[in-house]
Amino acid sequence: MSSINPESVSFTTRGLKIAAHLYQPAPDAPSRHGAAIIICHPWTSIKEQSPANYARQLTKAGFICLAYDAAYQGESEGEPRNLEDPYQRVEEIKCAVTYLTSLKEVDNEKIGVLGICASGGYAPFAAQTDLRIKACATAAAVCVGTMARRGYDQDSSNLDILRSQLENAARDRNSDVTGEKVDTVHMLPEKYEDLPDNYPDSFRDLAKFYRTQRGFHPRATNECIPRSWDLMATFNAFAFNSFISPRPLLMITGTKAATKWYSEDGIAMAKEPKELHVIEGLTHADLYDKVDEACVKLVEFFGKGLA
Repeated sequence: MSSINPESVSFTTRGLKIAAHLYQPAPDAPSRHGAAIIICHPWTSIKEQSPANYARQLTKAGFICLAYDAAYQGESEGEPRNLEDPYQRVEEIKCAVTYLTSLKEVDNEKIGVLGICASGGYAPFAAQTDLRIKACATAAAVCVGTMARRGYDQDSSNLDILRSQLENAARDRNSDVTGEKVDTVHMLPEKYEDLPDNYPDSFRDLAKFYRTQRGFHPRATNECIPRSWDLMATFNAFAFNSFISPRPLLMITGTKAATKWYSEDGIAMAKEPKELHVIEGLTHADLYDKVDEACVKLVEFFGKGLA
């Protein structure tokens, strides 16, 4: 299959079948001698959205790319649906590495990972202990645990709010036996035009992507079940970023990204070689589809890190 039309493949993690797209290098691309990049999607997103945008650019530069839907989401298996489990998400990255090692066209010593948004937390967490990952990059990184404790915008939430979310998570878990209906959390309104005038700019930025033709996909519902919060609450993506060294870490963000502070924190907790790359004028969601400048940097980074 070409980089434009990836091959549908699958791999397993903890007994679940994970739906994936395997992108081969473009026919006229330079040879990267089997270098491969796993591309992991944001929270409540799917492989056909931002990961596909990055894969199309990186395959033009000669890299093999693998994008997939997280368990409980998209086309992948797992019940209950729309669960966000940080530790499962990390395990999927490690299982994706294992899958790539089974491919004859992949050099096992040249496997990297790119995490977008929430996966910008999961990718470093995986790389900290999986030494098969030779280079780790992020775009618009977010740690879902820090977000649960402190908010998407810096310090826009607190532990009192988290406690109410944990109470809702408990009701959600009990509903398995009580039958109580516990509402799914809708991260964004169904339609962009339904956004209230006082809607936060950071979430309006997300809605401009997910709730318009710019990034809309029917399988990306932007929903999450409440029990996800008791899995996310204590997750700490960057605490052991120092373990990634001496392998390289690149974290890309934008000057207008509400989440820029996450990448700054992630880099501060890492050892060399590390780099924070800030793109002028881009918001968080801009890094989902306005990927040209980010991909120039990623090609340079992975070109060296997976050489």
